[in-house]
Amino acid sequence: MPRASQRSPAPYPFSAIVGQERLRLALILCAVDPAIGGVLVRGEKGTAKSTTVRAFARLLSSPTARLVELPIGATEDRVVGSIDVRGALADGVHRFAPGLLADADGGVLYVDEVNLLADHLVDVLLDAAAMGRVHVERDSISESYPSRFVLVGTMNPEEGELRPQLLDRFGFAVDVAASRDVDVRVEVTRRRLAYDADPDAFARRWRAEDEALAESLARARAALAGVELPDAELRRIASVCASLDVEGMRADLVVARAARSHAAWRGHDTVDADDVRVAVELALPHRRRRDPFDEPGLDDRELDQAFDEAAADDGRTETDESGQGDAGGGEPGGDGPSDPETGGGDPDGPDGPDDPGGGGAPTPSGARADNGSQFRARRLEVPGMGTGASGRRSRSRSERGAVVRATARPHGGLHVPGTVLAALPHQHERATRGDPLRGTRGDPLRGTRGDHLRGTRGGTMVFAADDARGAQRRGREGNLVVFLVDASGSMAARDRLSAVTGAVVSLLRDAYLRRDKVAVVVARGRDATVALPPTGSVDVAVRRLGDLRTGGKSPLAQGFATVSDVLRRERLRDPHRRALLVALTDGRATGGRDALPSARRAARALARGGLASVVVDCESGMVRLGLAAQLARDLGGDCLQLAELSADHVAGVVRAAAA
Repeated sequence: MPRASQRSPAPYPFSAIVGQERLRLALILCAVDPAIGGVLVRGEKGTAKSTTVRAFARLLSSPTARLVELPIGATEDRVVGSIDVRGALADGVHRFAPGLLADADGGVLYVDEVNLLADHLVDVLLDAAAMGRVHVERDSISESYPSRFVLVGTMNPEEGELRPQLLDRFGFAVDVAASRDVDVRVEVTRRRLAYDADPDAFARRWRAEDEALAESLARARAALAGVELPDAELRRIASVCASLDVEGMRADLVVARAARSHAAWRGHDTVDADDVRVAVELALPHRRRRDPFDEPGLDDRELDQAFDEAAADDGRTETDESGQGDAGGGEPGGDGPSDPETGGGDPDGPDGPDDPGGGGAPTPSGARADNGSQFRARRLEVPGMGTGASGRRSRSRSERGAVVRATARPHGGLHVPGTVLAALPHQHERATRGDPLRGTRGDPLRGTRGDHLRGTRGGTMVFAADDARGAQRRGREGNLVVFLVDASGSMAARDRLSAVTGAVVSLLRDAYLRRDKVAVVVARGRDATVALPPTGSVDVAVRRLGDLRTGGKSPLAQGFATVSDVLRRERLRDPHRRALLVALTDGRATGGRDALPSARRAARALARGGLASVVVDCESGMVRLGLAAQLARDLGGDCLQLAELSADHVAGVVRAAAA
């Protein structure tokens, strides 16, 4: 019997979603005005993030609107487009093939786990969302095409955060969590079970509500151009942004656009204070997070105070008819950047900043050295060339990085110039042959993706399978940084503990920006414990440091053994991610029998495994034994003094451990 065709079930209706009012509103406002810049949805797993986004895509009124999902492993060519290789090799015609951003025009571009997407791709998406067009200028290509879409990224903060510079580029950020209200949870479960039992019947039940929402959305989009933003509300926006100390001018622009969008959604033709309040609640909380370890959010008390100050400022301006009340005499924001659309741009280059902390950023507890200055750690780099997950620390071979050269192995995408150069010496011989192009076994020639690799009989060139050259790409990878913290009694002096904690926080901040995973092992008393298993959420490590207890003996041998166990387990989960050990100790091993010889044997065992390492010597005082330097030699790594972790002194590269 022929199998009956299976039709996909009806998607979950947007109107049937329970308990995510703020997320629903953020999506609607961005659909009214895509120039807002999209929505970043942050939340724990199981909070209907993906379900809400997919349901929302069906509300857009355009007949071409659809949901385009961007895979985490996509290349830049796939995202923005590139030369049509098949056409170029088949008939010699130079064509441009648009990417996923062209498919997303008029719809929703959805990136699940956007915090795991390569930074340069996030930049491309956000630029396209802000401009409504994609410009491609490379590889002899000069193309431009429209791409107006609602950008939605979802992420679980436990798996790692976005860099602050990228976080700021999203128009809205919404934190979602499962409701603690029993009635709400019951209704969520009831509706989901009803949908699972009969998706089509459930969708029909909510069709009228979804259609009404779609009509309201279309009316709001049509009315947006006619919504007025009075000067009084514009001043309120500027005053609130200044009062909440957000950087740059992007925040003011996003709030202004969002307020107009909200007024249009409500059916009003003029923005009022209520529209501004809603816009501020959606657009500003994530922009106040200047440091990786600042808690995101904006409570009602702070918001009320900012609006009160805005009202008082407006009152002072109205009573000062002579114009003397505005000492600045200029635009809101004072000495802000000249380009308000970019807000000063992203200060990070491809290898990250030398000062991850940033000027004037709030300092987490314990993040200062004993001299009162904040550590500014430069990159500690694992030697050699890795193949791990995309990041910003150590050099790696990558399928998404910059092209270095052509290789004989067809990986990393087809290297067109290399392929052409490989075919050139054989053109005379091939032009005289009349037989079809075949491989060595008589099979039709194929490219690296299974496409027929055809020449141009009667044209300029003839290609064979052996001509295909891959592109070797070089990028940066994220590493696993394991901190071994000696918390023994000899490290417990107040000034030394403060300096050690500050150094670790500085290195954790650096790990956050370089997209590393981190783990923390604490050696204290009779044993060593894993204070933090490997995670991409480095702010959790900072909270654990706040609970660090000191005292007792220094079981460094057990500490190195515990590090070895952590590495062994993590290699099973992520075999390509290389590790870096950062041990902070004075080297005075005292825990267990033959404490120091045992610690040295354990260190040499780690070195034999090829682990890259650096020992931070925390010894102080008039009498110094140099034991930390001895351990560094056993590990085959560098030894730095605590003060050398600052950006002005640290060499930045860890020596290769003995293989």
